[in-house]
Amino acid sequence: MKKLLILLAMLTVIIAGCGKNSSTSGDSSDSSKKVTINFTHWRGEDSKAFDSIIEQFEKKNPNIHVEMTVFPSDSYQSQIQGSLLSGEGIDVFASFPGSQFETIRKANGFAKLDDQNLLSKFDEKLIQAGKSDNTQYALPYQLVYNIPVYNKGIFEKLNLDIPKDWSSFLKTSETLKKNGYTPILFSGDVSPSQFINPMIMNNEPTNNALHEVETGKRKLTDEWFIKTLSQIKELNDKGYFQKDALGTKKESAAALFAQEKGAMLAQGSYMMATVKQQNPKIDQGLLAPITVDQDKAKYEGVHTTTFLLGVAEKSKHKEAAKKFLTFLADPKISSEYANATGQLLTVKDVKYDSPELKESAKWKDKKTVFQPRFTILNERVSKAVETSVQDVLSGMSAKKAAEKAQGEVERVAKN
Repeated sequence: MKKLLILLAMLTVIIAGCGKNSSTSGDSSDSSKKVTINFTHWRGEDSKAFDSIIEQFEKKNPNIHVEMTVFPSDSYQSQIQGSLLSGEGIDVFASFPGSQFETIRKANGFAKLDDQNLLSKFDEKLIQAGKSDNTQYALPYQLVYNIPVYNKGIFEKLNLDIPKDWSSFLKTSETLKKNGYTPILFSGDVSPSQFINPMIMNNEPTNNALHEVETGKRKLTDEWFIKTLSQIKELNDKGYFQKDALGTKKESAAALFAQEKGAMLAQGSYMMATVKQQNPKIDQGLLAPITVDQDKAKYEGVHTTTFLLGVAEKSKHKEAAKKFLTFLADPKISSEYANATGQLLTVKDVKYDSPELKESAKWKDKKTVFQPRFTILNERVSKAVETSVQDVLSGMSAKKAAEKAQGEVERVAKN
């Protein structure tokens, strides 16, 4: 009987040990077990660069396999929301700053990032968009300038200087039009949310004007916002955008710019690499429309820290996910990604090789404001601002478009 009890005790220990191994078979904290983590983002154009980086990561971490999922940017939030809430399918993911970041944070979608070794790899001033209540939830990876890209060759050919005020911006646009160029190539799916930012920056030169709209301290029917919409409408009415601007997609506008059909592209620095791939001979720069007299201009341009990288709070493999995040933040890996994709980054000690990146990097020394639209924390308010631009391009008066947008803001405030 005693031998039987001893045997049973031994079996219990063995079974318990097996149970323990089974429960940790997918746990990244056990370095001997292979786990699979998912990396989800919206930048399909970066997939080739990420494939190379993932291959290097897996070679260095043979027990971690990384699967990559890419969704379109315009449906990204709705696509990832279910996975983040369920804890299935996403471990590392990207988000936009502003309302999308805030929505995910409020839903407890982000795990806290408190590893000082990881945080120290980033420029502290450039990662504030991923922070809330002094806690870092996500790390903005890209530094973008949300101002038009311009064709230096066309400007030089026509002896045009960079406009320093609104009057000279209109004169420059008129000269371009008379010489057969579309002054500003506008894309209906992207430009309304991009072009409005430099148009606002000096009309109401604060860093939180649109955020104060959603808190009720300001209104979209105030003079500064109506003026902004009026100036956008003026550009359209004078034929400085191409025909059917709202019906033009981001890729089509970029292709027209690469073909040198237009002199300015109303998107941002993130498009320079794409344009260069289509036309290796094109010489590009960045400029911002100055909507006031030169002596009244406070800002030279607009910047955004975006592509916020985070770890899903409900990830079953947080340690493996954080390892991958740390790998992406390595200066050597970051430099590879930056030069392969044409993106400026927030990581310290990145080395930029391409002329486009060196051109964009010059803007780090200029006085820029964080993108006004991304200070809005409510998605419906952000959409109302964007829609007001579409409305004036569709023929609505600036005043009526502003009143319509403000009405939506007030409806949001009541809910």
